This record gives sequence, C-alpha cells and structure tokens, in this order.
Amino acid sequence: MDMDRILQSVVAVRSTIPDDAFTANTLGTHREGSGVVIRDNGLVLTIGYLITEAEEIWLTCQDGRVVAGHALAYDQETGFGLVQALGQLDLPAVKLGNAADARLGDPVVFADGLGQFVRSKIVAKQEFAGYWEYLLDEAIFIAPAHPSWGGAALLDAEGRLLGIGSLRLQMSRRGEVSDINMIVPIDLLAPILDDLLNRGQIDKPARPWLGAFSAESNGDVVVMSVADGGPAAKAGLRQGDIISEIRDGEVDGLADFYRKVWESGPAGAEIPMRILRGGRDAWLRIKSADRSSFLKRPQMQ
Repeated sequence: MDMDRILQSVVAVRSTIPDDAFTANTLGTHREGSGVVIRDNGLVLTIGYLITEAEEIWLTCQDGRVVAGHALAYDQETGFGLVQALGQLDLPAVKLGNAADARLGDPVVFADGLGQFVRSKIVAKQEFAGYWEYLLDEAIFIAPAHPSWGGAALLDAEGRLLGIGSLRLQMSRRGEVSDINMIVPIDLLAPILDDLLNRGQIDKPARPWLGAFSAESNGDVVVMSVADGGPAAKAGLRQGDIISEIRDGEVDGLADFYRKVWESGPAGAEIPMRILRGGRDAWLRIKSADRSSFLKRPQMQ
C-alpha cells in the first residue's frame, strides 16, 4: 500500500458564503477544511457544514493546483457534503472501507488537505448527539486528535476511507482530559449516495426541525439558544428552558429528545412540548419546518 499516494487524494476545501445566508452568523462566511476524492471524476466527500449555502468553493490539491468546485449536496442527517470538481483534479479515488468492522484500538491515519496527518487509534464507537439537532447512532472517536479536523479523511491501515472528520471534543478518562476527534462513519454514505448525486437530497420526507440549540445537563435537555426566525423562536422557546416532555412522553436526554421529535412526523408536524422555565411548567406547541427551506441553494459556478 502506498499511503503517501493515497494521502494526495485528500484536498483542501475553501468556501465563501453570502453575508445574508442563514448559517453565516453561526458558521461564518469563510470556511476552510478538507475533503477526499471518492470517484475518479473528481467527486469529493467532505463534511457538510463547510459547503452549506456556499456561493464559491475552491479545491486545492497538495501540489498547489486550485480547481473550482460545485456543492452537489448536503445531507443533514449524516452530515456529509458532496462537491464536484469543475476542472481536472487528476487524483485517484480513495477506496471506501467498512467502519462497522473497525475495532477499538485499531490504528488509523487522520489526514487533512494540507498534507498534515496524525497516526491515531480508535478510542470509542458510540452514540453522539450534537446540539444542532443532530444524532449518530454510532460515531467513531479517535485520539490523539488532529487540529484540522473538518472534512479530514480517516483511513485504516490499508488506506481505505473509514469516515470524515466532524468535530474536536474532549474526553475525560481516569481523571485526565484529552482531545479527541469525532468522525462520521463512511458506512452511512452508501445507502444515500445515489439519491444525493441524482436529486441533491435523500428520497424521503425531511425530518421536523425546530431551530433549537440544546445541551444535556445531568440528563436534562437545556436550551442554549434558538435560531432567529426559526420555528422554536416563533413559538417562544427561550434560552434556559428545560424541555421535559414531548407530547405525552418524558424526555430522557438529548438523543431521546431528538428521536421523539423526529417520530412526530415529517417536517411541518406540530411538536407539543412541556418546558420548565423559572421553576414553573408551561406547554409550547412548535410548528416544525424543513431546515433546508431556510438555506440558500447552491449556484452553479
């Protein structure tokens, strides 16, 4: 296996987002990260937040060549994003691995598009709930962490792609705190890839979205903020509210909160929730929405 050659197929991704984009305030208007070539025609897999609402995308190869790209799709459920190079990358596709077969302790290489990489190990495979209404049944966690994680490629010992970097987090073990990276497993791509390429989205109703950024504290789901103009803001959900029930079901942590919301029907479903605010109970009814309807559509360059 020629790992040096494989690493050449990890490219830098740079995007520009309009000032008036829905995600401009939270994710910024200039985003930089990485992506990995997964087809010989220049199809690049990255993490979706790098390209959401992008009006320009540039892919930089490790030999310095710069090629324009077009945002084909962003799947909010997995977090994957797809970019099509609009010029010749002349880079081979990285073979896809099998994240389900990866085991704790397995050695991995985590590489970015600038030619930097770390040799790490898988330290956990477990559920992950993100504050932005995001949930993975089994994410991959590695250590030591890479400082440039967004869209970076997680490769197994044979150079096969196991996943795409999403976050840097901290893990406490035996009283010591260390940095780790969270990876979206590549196994989530195959069932949706054709839909993303042909339709730009998966072929099923969108999940209900509330526009609430929440965290879990001692089992309670606490609202940190709400998206301006989103369903939660319109219904009066506020920072500091504790969400205790969805319909007639008690909420048991952040992952359970998301699952109960998503089980309520497709986007547009009304979500009744019981909240604790200032020591008093109240009920809110939030008319959910399709998050993508708030986002600017990619324009062909």
